[in-house]
Amino acid sequence: MTTIKFLLHNLVRYKLFVALLLAHLPQLYQPTTLVSAHQPFFEKPDTTSANAFEINDPTISTAIYASLDSIDDIDYFTFYGTKDSNILIGITIPDIEKNKGFAPYIALIGPNLPITGKTPESLLLEIETSKNGAVVLPPLTKPTWFFEPYSRTSYWRQQRKSIALPSSSTYTVAVWSDSTSNQYGKYVLVIGDREIRGGDPDFKVKLVNYWKPSTSASPIAEMPLWRRVLYWMSQLISN
Repeated sequence: MTTIKFLLHNLVRYKLFVALLLAHLPQLYQPTTLVSAHQPFFEKPDTTSANAFEINDPTISTAIYASLDSIDDIDYFTFYGTKDSNILIGITIPDIEKNKGFAPYIALIGPNLPITGKTPESLLLEIETSKNGAVVLPPLTKPTWFFEPYSRTSYWRQQRKSIALPSSSTYTVAVWSDSTSNQYGKYVLVIGDREIRGGDPDFKVKLVNYWKPSTSASPIAEMPLWRRVLYWMSQLISN
């Protein structure tokens, strides 16, 4: 009888484990291999209007790891785009403690674009002098948190939009922080959505110096799949 009770007791535990495993399957299954083939680069040195970061192909998914280093800092990126091309432009914020509340603006500047949204006076002067327009993307009030398995880091997904280019010309992307927020920090500018592998060959090494994970990042999300399963088993047994 003791053996039967033992088997029945463990059978109940097994059923509970299976139910728990199925309930948490979305959390457990987060791929640990490269799932997106964006091309990562780093902003170095600091970009300016006279020394902008040049993007070779705006249709290719490119992630530029950069930072705003002061309240009046504006970063500049350029690319040549063809008429009627739809170019994805967006920004993500590393989930780092000192980045808390940091939410920069983005503007796409180019010919035949309307002037929409709020821009700093210095940037507005450049736009008006060059007779260009600018589409401004303000930050979201409720960004989405996500874990990036390739770099094994966490981010807040901020504003992003696919914009149709009205002309074949050189366009500028400007990134800045609202002076009233009195905040600056690190960000990742995302351009394009066509996934082709490439980018900085020393990305992983450079990322160590760029990145310091936030303590708020989920420890379960950062575990390999087999460790997540063992984790949930140990939690079940201990309870």
